[in-house]
Amino acid sequence: MNFEQEDIIRLSIALVIGGLIGSEREYHGKSAGLRTMIMICVGSTLFTMVSARIDGSGDRVAANIVNGIGFLGAGIIFREDNRVKGLTTAATVWAVSALGMCIGAGQYAIAITGFVFTLGSLLFLVSLGNRIQKLNQTRDYKIVTTFHNTALTRYEKIFEEYNLSPARNHQHRIGTDIIGHWRVDGSEQNHEKCINRLLNDPEVKEFTF
Repeated sequence: MNFEQEDIIRLSIALVIGGLIGSEREYHGKSAGLRTMIMICVGSTLFTMVSARIDGSGDRVAANIVNGIGFLGAGIIFREDNRVKGLTTAATVWAVSALGMCIGAGQYAIAITGFVFTLGSLLFLVSLGNRIQKLNQTRDYKIVTTFHNTALTRYEKIFEEYNLSPARNHQHRIGTDIIGHWRVDGSEQNHEKCINRLLNDPEVKEFTF
């Protein structure tokens, strides 16, 4: 198997593309950063280059790249405070692998176009995502207060006063206290106003939001 100048070019492009996307992830402190993205892009390029030179194995190697990246991406996703995190980084890993496969196959136009779309999405859609998030957020609330028959209903009415939509989850009583949990939808501004109200409520003994 001969190593040609074209192979150096492909690996160099993979290094640059993986490095640029990895730099963006590294800058934002994500788990899969500069070195990881470079390894993924270069590795996918290598697998694709080799598969093209092994008779009859190209499709099988390509399928295994996709499966392997799926396992790697799944390891990046984790759950924290009832929220799933790492989805964007896992999707980026998947996209970088696809770019590496394009480069390894010599499809430079597709690779460059895909790179522009991928990096552009990471860089320029953050502000749009933040704006959308401000319009509607889902937050988990936990309130501990003195038990009486309408205790939890009272707080649901407070949520509604601020144009929030509460969905009551589990609740339980400990001694003279009752603990209520809600998943609440609404704008960021309304959430903040409601939180300020509840923080200053003398009947609230414990408040998690």
